[in-house]
Amino acid sequence: MLRRPRILAALGAVALPAALVGVSLGGPPAAASPAPAPAAVAATAYQTAAAKYGVPESVLLAVSYAESRWDDHAGAPSTTGGYGPMHLTGLGASEVADLSGKQKVATADSLQTLKKASELTGLDQSSLRNNVTDNINGGAAVLAAYQKSLGLPVGASTSPADWYGAVASYAEAGDKVGAAGFADDVYSIMARGAARTTNTGQQIAMPALAVKPDKSQVDKLSLPAGVQPSKSDVECPVSLGCEWLPAPYSQFGDGDYGNHDLANRPKTGKIDYIVIHDTEGHWQGVLNLVQDPTYVSWQYTMRSSDGHTWQHVKAKDVAWHAGNWYVNQHSIGIEHEGFAPQGATWFTESLYRNSAKLVRYLAVKNNIPLDRAHIIGHDQVPGTLPSTVRGMHWDPGPYWDWEHYMDLVGAPIWGKSVLPVRAGSIVTIKPGFQGNVQVVDNCDTPGTPCKPQGTNFVYLRQAPDDNAPLVKDLGLHPDGSNGTTDVSDMGSRAAAGSQYVVAQRQGDWVAVWYLGALGWFKSPASAPDAFVKPGLVVKPKAGKTSVPVYGRAYPEQSAYPAGIPYQTVTPLQYTIGAGQAYPVGDLNIETDYYRAVTFDGQPPTDHVQVIGKDRYYQIWFGHRMAYVRAADVDVRPAI
Repeated sequence: MLRRPRILAALGAVALPAALVGVSLGGPPAAASPAPAPAAVAATAYQTAAAKYGVPESVLLAVSYAESRWDDHAGAPSTTGGYGPMHLTGLGASEVADLSGKQKVATADSLQTLKKASELTGLDQSSLRNNVTDNINGGAAVLAAYQKSLGLPVGASTSPADWYGAVASYAEAGDKVGAAGFADDVYSIMARGAARTTNTGQQIAMPALAVKPDKSQVDKLSLPAGVQPSKSDVECPVSLGCEWLPAPYSQFGDGDYGNHDLANRPKTGKIDYIVIHDTEGHWQGVLNLVQDPTYVSWQYTMRSSDGHTWQHVKAKDVAWHAGNWYVNQHSIGIEHEGFAPQGATWFTESLYRNSAKLVRYLAVKNNIPLDRAHIIGHDQVPGTLPSTVRGMHWDPGPYWDWEHYMDLVGAPIWGKSVLPVRAGSIVTIKPGFQGNVQVVDNCDTPGTPCKPQGTNFVYLRQAPDDNAPLVKDLGLHPDGSNGTTDVSDMGSRAAAGSQYVVAQRQGDWVAVWYLGALGWFKSPASAPDAFVKPGLVVKPKAGKTSVPVYGRAYPEQSAYPAGIPYQTVTPLQYTIGAGQAYPVGDLNIETDYYRAVTFDGQPPTDHVQVIGKDRYYQIWFGHRMAYVRAADVDVRPAI
């Protein structure tokens, strides 16, 4: 999440014979196209459309999943004007002109598949937008038209492998790299299979089908080649077609400079984290900011509409993005175009998929563990001092689908266990995003509830009672007041993938240690929100009544050489009391401080990594991560 701080502040699968089972796919049918009975819609929508327009059903299902995960979004458009489960686009001429700087668009017609579908099917555009059956028919008709335009055979019995070019065309990308990337996603989905419940409660399943598509078909598309990563400076998977748009490393007067620091990571500090941000601004303005030496920086920006990616800072260098210098020096920051209070409006499937590809690539390249202790939200970054905790950011917010995202990353959040939830065990939060609609307020208008939608967290209360007040966070509410349901108030939330140690259990209610106190949430055995996972915990050493918690793992004073001021390690306003326990996130973090406060040439010569002997552990603590001194705690296996 971007703000405009001063530079110094910134430092601080199921195989079924039918694709659909259940009831109507949702969305009121247009009067011009009466809907059949709900059960008939559900049982035959994709199958009927595939047969009618000569598209293999697996291709139609996989394309729809890649575009919308089979959701209809209640007739509302995406950020690029796409409607329904087939994401039929219908931007007007002025809107297309407005997108000329936002998307690589060859012609205005490239964002007019809604119009194309109407011409091909004879259905009016309103019906194609709002009636799910018509939308699916429209998407099938467009796919078939693309296949014919490439001189390729059409027919539901044709091999899915022969539809690569048509699928690539459906991406409406501005170059072959983007088109091929979308097609690769579709065929990957097809190979894995998929099954989920949509936003309207419909159960849809697609059996796995692995085929070897004819990727040479993309050469038939009348599109430019696009960015070739192997010929550029980007550190990025080839399939993403990333662009290099460097953030400036330059002086701007009065001895000040921006907007990042040169380094030589991992030699000057290993990379432990990938931080997920959202921009709180439109991508073009964000790109303008990262090119301003007086502003802050981050490594990558991703566009909402199609997941297009720009890199700004090399992984070896330190970007100023997390608001915590220790995290900056050990992390890579990825900004995602979007607004946290608006959630799914901006967090598109293309954005999730391309971001997950990038994260996998970066994690492998930099030996970063693929888990939620290392793939973190900006909202997990701790404050450095008690005075900075309240101002830390809360993006990507409650509407970022961590469960889906980590599935795409290839590291699903733990959600299966036969072990009982009991005192002393570690539980991982996994509430199920789509059906987990929590009360959240003040997204658009102060004093009003936010539009109901899936959320990534459960609330924690001070007692095992639905009416009990939310737990307190002294960092966010120094006056000692209770937590709130404000969209930005994370103080009483346990997010998907986060881990806690169970303190008590009463019926359906589970109490965990949270910010030095008890936090209760409901997790009935019939529909659990938390699952037991083996692991290690930290507990205060015998005789200690409390243990301090830190926001950074800086060295002890004796580790600093002459000329480098000692960076005081100040405890935060939280403590771990005797008898409490918290899960270990990482036992192998570096105790260090990367000294980089002056402008320097390449390679840097006066930038120094100060390494200490005092050891720290990263732990799960409340809604953020934190650090404890190894000398203060014992590490034990959880029960």
